[in-house]
Amino acid sequence: MQPSFTITVELGERRYPIFIGRGLAGAFDLAPYLAGGACLVVTDETVGPLWLDRVRGSLPAHTESLALPAGESHKTAATAWRVIDALAAMRAGRDASVVALGGGVVGDIAGFAAACYMRGVAFVQVPTTLLAQVDSSVGGKTGVNHPAGKNLVGAFHQPRAVLIDTDVLGTLPDRELVAGLAEVIKHAVIADAEFFDWLEAHMDELLARSPGALAHAIRRSCEIKAAVVAADEREAGSRALLNYGHTFGHAIENVQGYGEWLHGEAVAAGMVMAAELSGVDEAELSRLRALLERAGLPTAPPEGARGKLADAMGMDKKNRRGELRFVLLERLGRAVVGRPHSPARLAKILAP
Repeated sequence: MQPSFTITVELGERRYPIFIGRGLAGAFDLAPYLAGGACLVVTDETVGPLWLDRVRGSLPAHTESLALPAGESHKTAATAWRVIDALAAMRAGRDASVVALGGGVVGDIAGFAAACYMRGVAFVQVPTTLLAQVDSSVGGKTGVNHPAGKNLVGAFHQPRAVLIDTDVLGTLPDRELVAGLAEVIKHAVIADAEFFDWLEAHMDELLARSPGALAHAIRRSCEIKAAVVAADEREAGSRALLNYGHTFGHAIENVQGYGEWLHGEAVAAGMVMAAELSGVDEAELSRLRALLERAGLPTAPPEGARGKLADAMGMDKKNRRGELRFVLLERLGRAVVGRPHSPARLAKILAP
């Protein structure tokens, strides 16, 4: 089975492909992207029964698997240690490979364990949620949450390949699909006004799971993210653009308790708050709100949460010298990092 599209993340010797197509799970040969030794598939208790047997068909016979509990609340160091324990029990060496089969939580945990075990073993992403396909599976960010903040413990560890099978979205719950659309919209907002126009014209098709519309949205999102990652792999500067809406969104997740709001839901509300802080034209702010609402996403934080967000934002990884740094908009399709923000406007946005 051949992919419909292949996008390359250009990172010199560590460049890797993103394969996108239908029917790839289990039909696409992943062997060339593995290290040749022990192979462990990390999945979760929701995805495993649906897709594990099929994906194992494209992996070596000696492959073992580990199913983790599902959900953001389990994205912890203790869960990552279970993956490391499994690799050690297999007596896996430095030629081991870890395959992440699941959503963003599985990918982040499995990737972090792969980065730590033997100081780094091979890693392949097979994302099964829209959010993971367009965002977390690409770029090499891995990690776990800490009570003080989201993704505070982690490492950059690039995969050897990302395999995106759009057919797996057929088993994705509606709420998870909608949450993934938040990151699709984010890519348009920060980098491609024409893509934003396209999303306005095709949102109904995306919600109806049109294969063609989903393939285009995934492809364009991956193209945008791959270009940003290639320019700034370790987020020294421009890669922070990908965190548009995330300073507010991560704070919402922290305040609500991880798992109460899905990541994409929190980012959607965060994108509106960041646009308000940016002071963009009211017509563009209305377009952003309208598109998120059409997708079925929230455009404001939960009732009673606003007054608690400032403390949570103090642990945001973009902060420098104790000062909050935001990704702000100049207009739809163009975001900037580190532009000064209005403290008075921020105080108004965070007022209970």
